[in-house]
Amino acid sequence: MKWLSLALAMAGSSEAYLRFGCGTLTVERLDPIVEPGKVPSSHVHQIVGGNAFNASMDPAKGDIANKATCTTCQFTEDLSNYWTAVMYFRARNGSYKRVPQYPNALLGNLNGGMTVYYLQQDFNSNKQKVTSFKPGFRMTVGSPGVTKNTHPGLRYTCLQDIMTRGSETYDFPTKPCPAGIMAIHHFPACWDGKNLDSPNHQDHMYNTVKGGFMPAGACPSSHPVRMPQVALETMWNTTMFNDKSLWPADGSQPFVWSYDDSKGSGTHGDYLFGWKGDALQRTMDSTPLLSNGLKTQSVAQQNACSIKPTVKEEIDGWLTHLPGSGSMSGM
Repeated sequence: MKWLSLALAMAGSSEAYLRFGCGTLTVERLDPIVEPGKVPSSHVHQIVGGNAFNASMDPAKGDIANKATCTTCQFTEDLSNYWTAVMYFRARNGSYKRVPQYPNALLGNLNGGMTVYYLQQDFNSNKQKVTSFKPGFRMTVGSPGVTKNTHPGLRYTCLQDIMTRGSETYDFPTKPCPAGIMAIHHFPACWDGKNLDSPNHQDHMYNTVKGGFMPAGACPSSHPVRMPQVALETMWNTTMFNDKSLWPADGSQPFVWSYDDSKGSGTHGDYLFGWKGDALQRTMDSTPLLSNGLKTQSVAQQNACSIKPTVKEEIDGWLTHLPGSGSMSGM
């Protein structure tokens, strides 16, 4: 399915979702949810959102929405942070180079980043009660330790052009993609109503996602509270690596996540809530969602929001090892 078809469907149901772009805030080895306080963390992440992001982000030390002074996201009241692993190209000689990101075609000249969705049920309905996340809430989806991906919300699209949608796969595409690879992360939307986090950062949530942007199933009694359905789309510009002579001699696909996953099964995403005040709840309660007074900013203002890197290491250029995987040098 092409993006035009999806866009037309969205246009007829604009009351049922938020869709906005968030530019890159930083790219480095930090993970305040899974490895809080560890500098550096085990692998590189690309992070978007509010500039309160740091290695720890202890919820006991205050709401990040009150600490951030800017955000790379379109809505200025969204000071949350969202992040995924980073994609690298592994050359035939064993060296690595980071794959650049680019924004969705409808988001303007953003500095990389991703497209963020908040849905109530699907693109066509906002009739059910949806409860906003609370200050201190955090969750993850997927895991770098997974070797076979069966999660219906974690997919890839081999982009034939920048508008391509559909033809999703559970693992990395196996052939060169004319316009790059889109990584898709759908988070669970059923909450236990009690815990803002859990030891594995997932058990306080329950997944009823059926895949894509289809309506999620009903929440179970163990996790009865319906929360917004958060989804992320990240566009990776793999086109500079489409020359098959650069690929492994056996013809296998050459892309790896920054934790050294060449199949793509361990793809994962992290979410740390940081909307100001009742902005998200107010939006979820409104009809239509997009006309409830959320404040927006220009792409230039989004791109101007940044933080100073915490981890001092080379993550670009040609590298002999993935950052964190052993001794490393530029090539």
